[in-house]
Amino acid sequence: MSTISEPTILAPTPGHRTASLPLRYALRELRGGLRGFYVFIACIALGVMAIAGVGSVAASLSDGLMREGRTLLGGDVAFSLFQREAKPDELALLRGRGQVSVAATTRAMVRAADGQLALVELKAVDRAYPLLGQLDLKPAMTTTDLFAERDGVFGAAADPALLARLDLKVGDIVTLDNTRFQIRSAVETEPDKLSGGVGLGPRFLISEAGLRATQLLQPGSLVRWTYRVRLPDNAADDRALTALIDDARKLSAGWEVRSRRNASPQLERNINRFTQFLTLVGLAALLVGGVGVANAVKSHVDRRTEVIAAFKALGATSRDVFGIYLTQVMMLAGIGSAIGLAAGAALPFVIVGLFGKLLPLPVAPALHPDELALSFVYGLLTALAFGLWPLGRVRDVPVAALFREAVIAEWHRPRWRYLALMAAVVALLIAVVIGLAYDKRIAATFVVASVLVFALLRGIAGIVMSVARRLPRSRFPMVRLAIANIHRPGALTPSVVLSLGLGLAVLVTITQIDGNLRRQFLASLPEHAPSFFFVDIPAKEADHFADVLKQISPQSTVEDVPMLRGRIVSARGVRAEDIKATPDAEWVLQSDRGLTYTGEIPKGSTIVEGEWWGPNYNGPPLVSIEKKIADGMGLKLGDEIVINVLGRDIPAHIGNMRNIDWQALGINFVLVYSPGAFKGAPHTHVATLTQPRSSAEGDAQIIRKVADAFPMVTSVRVREVMETVGTMVSNLVLAIRGASAVTLVSAILVLGGALAAGHRHRVYDAVILKTLGATRLRLLGAYALEYLLIGLATAAFGVFAGSVAAWLIVTRLMTLSFAWQAGSAAIVVVAALIVTVSLGLIGTLLALNQKPATVLRNL
Repeated sequence: MSTISEPTILAPTPGHRTASLPLRYALRELRGGLRGFYVFIACIALGVMAIAGVGSVAASLSDGLMREGRTLLGGDVAFSLFQREAKPDELALLRGRGQVSVAATTRAMVRAADGQLALVELKAVDRAYPLLGQLDLKPAMTTTDLFAERDGVFGAAADPALLARLDLKVGDIVTLDNTRFQIRSAVETEPDKLSGGVGLGPRFLISEAGLRATQLLQPGSLVRWTYRVRLPDNAADDRALTALIDDARKLSAGWEVRSRRNASPQLERNINRFTQFLTLVGLAALLVGGVGVANAVKSHVDRRTEVIAAFKALGATSRDVFGIYLTQVMMLAGIGSAIGLAAGAALPFVIVGLFGKLLPLPVAPALHPDELALSFVYGLLTALAFGLWPLGRVRDVPVAALFREAVIAEWHRPRWRYLALMAAVVALLIAVVIGLAYDKRIAATFVVASVLVFALLRGIAGIVMSVARRLPRSRFPMVRLAIANIHRPGALTPSVVLSLGLGLAVLVTITQIDGNLRRQFLASLPEHAPSFFFVDIPAKEADHFADVLKQISPQSTVEDVPMLRGRIVSARGVRAEDIKATPDAEWVLQSDRGLTYTGEIPKGSTIVEGEWWGPNYNGPPLVSIEKKIADGMGLKLGDEIVINVLGRDIPAHIGNMRNIDWQALGINFVLVYSPGAFKGAPHTHVATLTQPRSSAEGDAQIIRKVADAFPMVTSVRVREVMETVGTMVSNLVLAIRGASAVTLVSAILVLGGALAAGHRHRVYDAVILKTLGATRLRLLGAYALEYLLIGLATAAFGVFAGSVAAWLIVTRLMTLSFAWQAGSAAIVVVAALIVTVSLGLIGTLLALNQKPATVLRNL
């Protein structure tokens, strides 16, 4: 008998290298189709699509902001000052470099002829406005005709929302601080609106001359003056832009400067943060899909045991077999990733095509190879990380065990070298996720939470199986069969728990956050929250104003504090622009901040470090700073902070640090100074009115009486502000829901795949049990009970883990109060049980429909 020294089936073909053998046999094996891999491909495609889509839309939006930067800003560079206008030498510098347009923005109260009042975002512009872009008015007219003064009445343009709120029409006359304005047009689009940030009221556009005719420009009034500069075309390069900014900062440290390269930095930061959050949701979908990858690879290897055994019997090494199936996995991951890339890359074009005219942001759709490449890498690394475990287990199993595994499933741990390889892939995936994140702390938290959730889910599956194994033997065959199925060798329990658990945890997290945000902004206000804020109260009228408020509403509580605006110039000797602050603290350095001075500890504040200076302090300026902000900026007691107020740099040392209860919505400031720190500086006061009971009619009466007595004071109704914020939050939550739906779909797909992977065992069990006399109804009942018990355990974990994650996000990241939403959690549990049992019974019905004779003949 002759022996075969080199198996023909695996002999290298002439002209081909041995290294190509895995690819050749991987391709040959795939000729029979992708049966068993559809869930694999769909899971990878969904996750990659989410990440590629989010990245492509964000990149397209960033490109649009960059491309339209000059128009959004209204010039090549904008210099802003708070509470004061530019000095003659400052204005001369700007006008010496290019064309200048001046705009002043503030909040004010507009009164209609019938006495109705409304809070507006007031914007006063000069004749040069707009330097760039187009101000669209309806009816269309020139700014000269719009703002012209006629018989003592100035012209104005109003947001259509204001016209609807006060039941006004074009041609009507309103008053602003006892000055009359005729609404001559409605504002359709404002070219530089995005650079101004989010407003609390509709736009009211007037001329600079019209603003000066009112009494709103008092010393210390909260008015932002913005000077936009358009450089000459022959000097509009980056060098000229940088030179202008440097010269302006040398002349005055109080400027807030924005250039065409960062027309709306706050908007860009928010886009980056929101993009990161949605990307993490996409990664969660990929991780859920990774469970589907592992299930699909394990199922495929189980089905190919005879082929693998034949390969080994004919001389193939374990490395050859491992290489063949690893190549298959990566090819299939490439197919899924390519599908996801195509869908994600098309998303910006689809959005612009469907909603282009409705979008408030300039999206410039384009293909972004870097974002697509990153998404492709995520897809491949996820498939590799989850596919190595089942592949590594098969690699070292002897031929006899492979044949035996067709009937009896045995657990095999991969060799340490493959565990090390899998650990390296996971480490690389984690490094990519954290290294490329906008906020690395949040990304790291996501990674740690994901690892913990996977470990806990595997532990939950083990606990469920262990409990089922130890339960006393039931007298009812259906219950006995269901419990035995939960813990028997090859049980679906680990696959179902892993498949459904993470998806449910993400879904519960989103629903709990959604419910808490709606509760916070739409449903209720803090018990002792103020009903009104009043700003721009002249300092000399502050006491009289408080007396009038007490007369208008005797049962109310009035709180009044002085207020200025200032910009941090430096801290502990480091310039503000060079301070490496955490994302939670960097906002303090990016614009003017509200300031106050007092001898008493502000309400809602608790001293946590240092000592308060007391009401009789008369020493060098001291400042109290919020503890979280100080930590984010790396500040300690005694460090110096220099702040620019009204063009003057004022240094002060940190005397103490406070924790602040922002949720009470009272008057509080990040920076509170000792008495005398701003001696002689013109400023206004801000006041709150807290009522025991509030009604729409009573609130309207208060606003009207305050406007009659103090037309220069702006009244802000807290509930209206919270409703405005709530609307924005609802829109964000809607986007988050859409992204999280991808994770949920992935979880359902993976669950279906896990149940499909166990179909062969279900057919075998059903045929044997039917042969032994079990009825269809009894088998359906047993399997339904099995899936119900597994689904219930998984849902309980999902609710617990999701609720904890939501609590951490709401209380720690959003610094809001948290209330557990039992209703939404119950809905999630019921939905999970319905999905689990339904999918399980569908697979069971297919198994029960198999003819016993056909199956038994092939055993």
